[in-house]
Amino acid sequence: MIKKGEKEDNHSARLSFAHLLPIKQSSPETTTQTHAPCSSTSGGEAGWRAMAFLFGALLGLVLGVAVVMALARLENSRAEQRRELAATVSSFSKLTVQDLKTLIPPEFYPSWLKWLNHELVKIWPFVNEAASELIKTSVEPVFEQYKSFILASIHFSKLTLGTVAPQFTGVQLLDSDSAGITMELEMQWDGNPNIVLDIQTTLGISLPVQVKNIGFTGVLRLLFKPLVAELPCFGAVCVSLREKSKVDFTLKVVGGEMTAIPGISDAIEGTIRDTIEDTLTWPNRIIVPIVPGDYSDLELKPVGLLEVKLVEARDLKNKDLVGKSDPFAMLYIRPLSAKTKKSKTINNDLNPIWNEHYEFVVEDSSTQHLTVKIYDDEGLQPSEIIGCARVELAGLQPGKVKDVWLELVKDLEIQRDKKPRGQVSCCTFQHNLVLYTWVINV
Repeated sequence: MIKKGEKEDNHSARLSFAHLLPIKQSSPETTTQTHAPCSSTSGGEAGWRAMAFLFGALLGLVLGVAVVMALARLENSRAEQRRELAATVSSFSKLTVQDLKTLIPPEFYPSWLKWLNHELVKIWPFVNEAASELIKTSVEPVFEQYKSFILASIHFSKLTLGTVAPQFTGVQLLDSDSAGITMELEMQWDGNPNIVLDIQTTLGISLPVQVKNIGFTGVLRLLFKPLVAELPCFGAVCVSLREKSKVDFTLKVVGGEMTAIPGISDAIEGTIRDTIEDTLTWPNRIIVPIVPGDYSDLELKPVGLLEVKLVEARDLKNKDLVGKSDPFAMLYIRPLSAKTKKSKTINNDLNPIWNEHYEFVVEDSSTQHLTVKIYDDEGLQPSEIIGCARVELAGLQPGKVKDVWLELVKDLEIQRDKKPRGQVSCCTFQHNLVLYTWVINV
């Protein structure tokens, strides 16, 4: 049985529960008031997300543009560096020995090279005396083979190499066989020689011509052969230039003017240059015996025959103010007058046809070349060159005919004038004694 006090307590408990229950029942208003802020928060988050997306997209676009611009700038910088490097390499490729001497003065040469130049200076007076006599006896007969028609004779009246010795800038020993040793000396010479030529012209005029301001840059090739069992351990020295070298000089008539006779300066200069090129440029050589003996095997000998058919020329540059040029061709392997072939003259024609055949002796097919020069015949006046071309014999195959069209240029060494001068057509054939045959169209 429940006591009265207990009933009251239970009633109180029920009342208290009843009082709490209505509070829960009134919660819809409260719930409505509570959920309203949640809906507002969701809308704010969506707005922030949209703003964040737009900001990220804008930031990504800005960064992308910045990266592209940076890559483009980097590529432009690399391209500029490549251009500068190419220009630098091109500049170095055009440097002469004199330019290198300016960049690298002699004090930076290897000690052995400085010693070699020092010793050459000491013995130069003796070298001068011996070399002057050797040059005089060796070159004078050669002048007769290369002189122009306007020159009757050329002789040395004075010849000394002066007091300034050449300077060696490099030395190289080439692979040699047991029969000899080949040495190449890179050298530069700005000498003060005293050279006076006694020249007789076909007009009966005598001219003393001084050769001044000589400058030479090139590679001297020395072949010590054969090797022998007695000092100095080689029988002879073959002296030549490895390739056509740069030789600068000026001509002056002693007590007169070079222009007194038209064409005399060009004739003398051409004779000197042809003599140097054909006498000293490899495979040509001067043989200096050291030990008495027979050294005829060291001389340049024929190894083949080149047949050339001069076919025609087209679109030649006109050299005449009135009418058209009167072209003829000169062809040679060695510029000896006896070995130079001349075609007939085709009057008033810029597209001449010759169809003429020639034969040339080949002595070294690996280094020699056929030179073709087209001139305008000016009658009694010196002929004017229209253009020239060259065919390397190394590019020919023995026993096979080759037809070629050659572009004519103003100068074979310095090709600055790019104006068209026409073409020449040739057909060639080379025999091995019998070695080459070519047909050439000019």
